[in-house]
Amino acid sequence: QVQLVESGGGLVQPGGSLGLSCATSGSIFSMYNMGWYRQAPGKERELVATIDYYGVTNYADSVKGRFTMSRDNAKKTVYMQMNDLKPEDTAVYYCWMGRYGVDYWGKGTLVTVSS
Repeated sequence: QVQLVESGGGLVQPGGSLGLSCATSGSIFSMYNMGWYRQAPGKERELVATIDYYGVTNYADSVKGRFTMSRDNAKKTVYMQMNDLKPEDTAVYYCWMGRYGVDYWGKGTLVTVSS
């Protein structure tokens, strides 16, 4: 059973920084693509960033230059460093793992950007 557990969310002021982590279980981590999605109140879930099993990253235009996603295959963990946070970044952030038509999701961690 694969499990994804996010951590690192919280309350931060505009312009501040937060780091998210997603720890996974199972032995398949290095073979899978990973991603972060977010869902703001009243909105649909949207893609924030992905990193494939080669380590190549892609970002939504709204976070380019501010967010950085990385992975540590030895620790089976992905990270997302979020800088220059804006109120519109407020959302529940979900970790995703997928490949071969199979998807796994974490339960999410709340990020609130407010003064």
